[in-house]
Amino acid sequence: MSSRKPAATKNKALTVKDATFDLLRAFGIKKVFGNPGSTELPFLSDWPDDIDYVLGLQEASVVGMADGYALATRNAGFVNLHSAAGVGNALGNIYNAYRNQTPLVITAGQQARSIMPLQAFLYAERASEFPRPYVKFAVEPARAEDVPAAIARAYYVAMQPPCGPTFVSVPIDDWTKATQPIEARQLSREIGPDLSAMTALATALGEAKRPALVVGPAVDRAEAVDLMVKVAEKCKAAVWASPFSARCSFPERHPQFAGFLHAAPGQLSDALRDYDLVVVVGAPVFTFHVEGHAAIFDGSTAIFQITDDPDAAAMTPVGQSIIATMKPALSALLGILPETTRAAPAGRVPPPAPKAGDPIPAEYALHALSAAMGPQDALVEEVPSHRPLMQKVMPMRGQDSFYTMASGGLGYSLPAAVGVALGRREGRTVCLIGDGSAMYSIQALWTAAQRGLPLTVVVLNNSGYGAMRSFSQVMQVRNVPGLDLPDIDFVKLADGMGCDAVRVTNPADLANAYKRGLSHNGASLIEVMVDSAVPLLYARKD
Repeated sequence: MSSRKPAATKNKALTVKDATFDLLRAFGIKKVFGNPGSTELPFLSDWPDDIDYVLGLQEASVVGMADGYALATRNAGFVNLHSAAGVGNALGNIYNAYRNQTPLVITAGQQARSIMPLQAFLYAERASEFPRPYVKFAVEPARAEDVPAAIARAYYVAMQPPCGPTFVSVPIDDWTKATQPIEARQLSREIGPDLSAMTALATALGEAKRPALVVGPAVDRAEAVDLMVKVAEKCKAAVWASPFSARCSFPERHPQFAGFLHAAPGQLSDALRDYDLVVVVGAPVFTFHVEGHAAIFDGSTAIFQITDDPDAAAMTPVGQSIIATMKPALSALLGILPETTRAAPAGRVPPPAPKAGDPIPAEYALHALSAAMGPQDALVEEVPSHRPLMQKVMPMRGQDSFYTMASGGLGYSLPAAVGVALGRREGRTVCLIGDGSAMYSIQALWTAAQRGLPLTVVVLNNSGYGAMRSFSQVMQVRNVPGLDLPDIDFVKLADGMGCDAVRVTNPADLANAYKRGLSHNGASLIEVMVDSAVPLLYARKD
């Protein structure tokens, strides 16, 4: 790598590439995630030594890594992809980033402007349309000298709540063209609430007999979990996690934590039936996965919402929505909440410790992992079939302790865990993943091993797509092909990419395997062979 040099001298005009790197430095972007292709080579040549290029072996993994890194650092991840083919490979995790509301600036190569009319090899036709609608902003600048300004705009848009990915297509010959410097600007990102609306909410909370708070991922994204706890304690409300929350926005051992809401309309309505007021903070109202009657919307329960996403507010079917970012909204609410004489509600009762068995029950493996993890460790999860068990026996501590994908699209969490490990300053990152999920982005193990990251990947191997097995039972369909995944050896896969790896088949060996993996100096993988039984994700309708 070359040393950093002045962007321009008296004898050398400032280039698009120089101006872009100066912008990255001004924005505090210290890493660029990529998988190189020919249309990116002018950008990659003579790479500066003050910006780290993080190599991933496939574009979906690259975007997932940048996503996890952005979540851990709370600054936009910068991604460089290869023309249309690379963007196509990455689209699944671009969609995940969109649903996660993760700030990303994605650049992609494009063929030289002079041969675009000929639809040259590796040409991206209508490049800015390709990742839509799952980016907040997309452009291929009309002139080379406009590229830095486009990247600056992409950064500002990505970082503005609700955050999300943006996209800039850059022709191969633009990087060496002359341009003018772009000064980085400061943009306010907090949105204050309407005070009259907050007063109405505070009054409703004061008058309610049995209120409930439903907390979602925006609270954790905003570093507002402590504020959320203070609000819950002052108004003495039960606290539920929103359906499919991708973050932990309330400590799950807190005495007021009631549990996790289902994504089925009927089950969610049953859980909230006895509350006279429901306040949804930092989440949609509500994220459902299956159809059914949502009695919660029938009018007997008053509903308020605080959200930083105007689209989420617009689609809320009933009640009152307050558009604001979490810190100013929760601070305002805390200041005007009346004292209450209500008794604090009882939270959920911790379950008894699960028992060992042969084969290893997934619940036992999860409980043992929870006991082995350190107080500063973070969990990145993608075990959809075992998520109810995880929520049952692996309570998360709150701020920055838990990450998953909001979209339900597999292939996110393994590379995201690599990015989280790159971005965190303390503790170990643990990726809890199923065997089916792991195979979507297994290449990310190589990056973790090469960089010696403090990352432990725990693969719960039930030899199949457990979530689909569960759904086939709920939907009462039989003889579904493609649900079994026999004979995948994750120890050999991990060893081949340079990770320390071990397989566990005996429950008596779990504690030592976790201890070894979590204390390993570098990346490690633990393959746990669990039983094939999966819990029903939703109640079956007979």
